[in-house]
Amino acid sequence: MHLGPLNGLRVIELEALGAAPFAGMLLADLGAEVISVTRQSSSEGRLAEISARNKKSIALNLKRPEAVEVVLRLCATADVLIEGLRPGVAERLGFGPEACMARNPRLVYGRMTGWGQRGPLAQAAGHDINYIALSGALHAIGRAGQRPVPPLNLVGDFGGGGMLLAFGIMCAVFEARQSRAGQVVDAAMLDGSAALMHLMHSLKAKGEWIDERESNILDGAAHFYDTYETADGNYIAIGSIEPQFYSLLLRLTGSDPKEFIHQRDKAHWPALKRRLAEVFLSRTRDEWIKAMEGTDVCFAPVLSMEEAPRHPHNQARGTFIDVGGVTQAAPAPRFSRTPAATPKAPQPAGSDTQAVLEAVGYGPADIERLRNAGALP
Repeated sequence: MHLGPLNGLRVIELEALGAAPFAGMLLADLGAEVISVTRQSSSEGRLAEISARNKKSIALNLKRPEAVEVVLRLCATADVLIEGLRPGVAERLGFGPEACMARNPRLVYGRMTGWGQRGPLAQAAGHDINYIALSGALHAIGRAGQRPVPPLNLVGDFGGGGMLLAFGIMCAVFEARQSRAGQVVDAAMLDGSAALMHLMHSLKAKGEWIDERESNILDGAAHFYDTYETADGNYIAIGSIEPQFYSLLLRLTGSDPKEFIHQRDKAHWPALKRRLAEVFLSRTRDEWIKAMEGTDVCFAPVLSMEEAPRHPHNQARGTFIDVGGVTQAAPAPRFSRTPAATPKAPQPAGSDTQAVLEAVGYGPADIERLRNAGALP
């Protein structure tokens, strides 16, 4: 049975929201043993919390010194610790990097914050929308003359946050296996979302990007890179940037090439977009799918969360799976020799407390003492 390429990696994840548990999920999906330290136990299943899949769960009252000692003992046996608290909180509670790495000098200590561990805003509260606002990403998203549009919380929390944290952790793990020394990974959603804007900064440096919404090829200004409504009130997405794809777009929509000859002339984009909008309104989404899907037009229907898992391509690849009755994305990316196992559904919070404690040397009497001291909720 294949367990994924990270089989053998042990990760301690302190309970948090959003990006930090997403990073832990990415590692768990690919075979790492991830032990999630929760604040309270629960007899209720956590099936709706997809980021808890594949993880073990131990419940500790981290306000008690006996519980902090459990975390430190867990660190002694782990490769990685992940925390998503405000800067300084872990130190005040007794399980900051210095304390944890004193028990395990090779420990990789992954820290997930919005603003970063240092800087004037480090202690301020914030959410995805604030971090991507400061990085310049939010300013670029939206229609001309209108407010910036939040791209859900994909850019800060998950793309610039959780994914960059997981990447940083594995870089540090790789280095630690050579140097035999751990280190702190300071992953900030601000930094990560700024990194995701690398292409726009490149284009701007070359004079090919205007720093205003809906003014560029990739931000919805171009008639050949946008979404269009169809006759049935649904939408399709077109990305016919290259000349050969653009030519095919014109042919399959029955458009006059002479009318659309000025593909890259921005002065013509508004009129050409209005013309294409009229064309796409002439058929339903399914009719456009039949005419364009699978061609080099660079076409896709805009699917809802309900529709996406039913699309034939997603079904053929197994892009979505059912775990415990909850539809969710399958582990990604794919590996040819060490594929990830099918995810296990989240279990009740704290359900692995006794097993995890026993694995690091706590006996029945020790566990009872922890319970009596209030370290186990």
